[in-house]
Amino acid sequence: MGGTNPYIEKAEVELPTKSYTMTFLLPDGTKQEVPVQPEKIPYGPTGLPGSVLDIALEAGIDLEHACGGVCACSTCHVIIKEGFNSCNEGTDDEFDQLDEAPGITLQSRLGCQCVPNGTTDVVIEVPAVNKNLVKEGH
Repeated sequence: MGGTNPYIEKAEVELPTKSYTMTFLLPDGTKQEVPVQPEKIPYGPTGLPGSVLDIALEAGIDLEHACGGVCACSTCHVIIKEGFNSCNEGTDDEFDQLDEAPGITLQSRLGCQCVPNGTTDVVIEVPAVNKNLVKEGH
């Protein structure tokens, strides 16, 4: 199942108990609001259950995840613009992977490991550099 990697520290998460909205600011300048329904988590097998990646993929948002959402790359790098405090704390393994991502900020997280607890709405920026160049054929 995606979202687990036996070689890294397990992230501690608190799943939401009430609905909230996750808004994605996409590289093309558009935004997409996604209602998150706790009773449907996990939406799929990729990333931690309830993670930004899990929710993005369910909503049809093409958030890159070259490693399959197991915290083994940095392609799902996102920036939490609002609601950062509602997200689980990152692990050392996550931050080691983030060091490889271009354009990281203090609010940067890996989408596969970042799980909001639903206490507030969350706004996520998907950086324009969030593309797997091998997949894109460059």
